[in-house]
Amino acid sequence: MHPARHGRPRLVAKTLFLCVCQNWYCYGKTVAEREAWEAAAARGVDLVVVNPVLVQGPALQPAVNASLTHVLKYLDGSAKTYANAVQAYVHVHDTAAAHVLVFEAPAAAGRYLCVADGAVLHREDVVTILRKFFPEYPIPSRCSDSVNPRKQPYKMSNKRLRELGLEFTPVAQCLYDTVVSFQEKGILPAPPASAQPAMKEIN
Repeated sequence: MHPARHGRPRLVAKTLFLCVCQNWYCYGKTVAEREAWEAAAARGVDLVVVNPVLVQGPALQPAVNASLTHVLKYLDGSAKTYANAVQAYVHVHDTAAAHVLVFEAPAAAGRYLCVADGAVLHREDVVTILRKFFPEYPIPSRCSDSVNPRKQPYKMSNKRLRELGLEFTPVAQCLYDTVVSFQEKGILPAPPASAQPAMKEIN
């Protein structure tokens, strides 16, 4: 029985769903937040949660973490195909700003989804954006799944953070800034300056 089809919130079965799919990373995040809410309630702590989706943009650390590998593999030749899957994205600067906003806003309460506008993309859309701005890299053009229908993006709302005044960075800019960061850190070879698209051309 699918809980969403019988009037019950989808979150009721979220942890079970993640276990069945063996999505242990997301399962760990879900359980950690649940424990935080229970601990806050028991101690009378005023807890506010910001839940960012996959964070992209300039990296502070010299090494490539799991979130950045998500994009890097489509640029360095390690991924020969792209997956039939969807993912939501948000800029690291917006993620930081969201935490400051909810900390400083007296009326902030509950959970805030931190996701860029229209940022739930199929992998084909991701590689298309990357290829548009960085055609010099071996970006895959073929999906690894030639049998099943294309996965459809789901919907997420960033309304609560926008109501606090946060203006989200477009997803194309998120991906662009990620790649430029790779180039600046020497993780990817940089193209000639004349071949680099100007920031204003992104939108």
